[in-house]
Amino acid sequence: MMSYAATRDRVEDYFDRTATKTWERLTSDAPVSGVRATVRAGRDEMRALMLDQLPDDLTGTRILDAGCGTGAMAVELAQRGADVVAVDISPALIEIAKERAPAELRRRITWVSGDMLDKTAGRFDHALAMDSLIYYGANDIAALLDKASQRVDGKFIFTLAPRTKMLMLMWRVGKLFPRKDRSPTMVPHTTAGIATALRNSGAKGPLKEIRRVKSGFYISTAFSYERRTS
Repeated sequence: MMSYAATRDRVEDYFDRTATKTWERLTSDAPVSGVRATVRAGRDEMRALMLDQLPDDLTGTRILDAGCGTGAMAVELAQRGADVVAVDISPALIEIAKERAPAELRRRITWVSGDMLDKTAGRFDHALAMDSLIYYGANDIAALLDKASQRVDGKFIFTLAPRTKMLMLMWRVGKLFPRKDRSPTMVPHTTAGIATALRNSGAKGPLKEIRRVKSGFYISTAFSYERRTS
């Protein structure tokens, strides 16, 4: 399995060069194919589920949107009153997000291109990472959660691809037939596997599985992690 840095660089190359237009269209209101429509619907459902884990009124809070993509989550957080730091590995997606953000919310959102950990500073009340950790192995995810949660006072809400028969088949086929223009391969996980990796990393805090969202070709599970301070 690739290292964290190698996977991150491949993700950046894919979203910043190969698939920018695809993701710009998928995350808009433009017509898309039936398959992509199911993915769009699944992502909309997942975003709503993640936001439901936080209070409706976020006035006075500072929230990290780690892997913000074209900015839909960041905008909804800002609409609830939060001050948002929205970071994404792809400068191209950040530019799209900036253009889409309503003018009245722009002062509430700080857009940052780069690594979700290296390019952010200060403390956060909560953090969200929607589908931005799905390409990493369990040990890398555990290390990232442990490091990031040291600056998050509340919940770190994130998604992973579940280890289902369908996704494992897709994963194996992707391993057998790699292509340079293929999207980075999702790594399926079990809740128990991530919990074990967290314990082995020395991280302290409960991992909670929230719910799985399945919409056609979109299958993802939401989790919440909160670091214990004692």
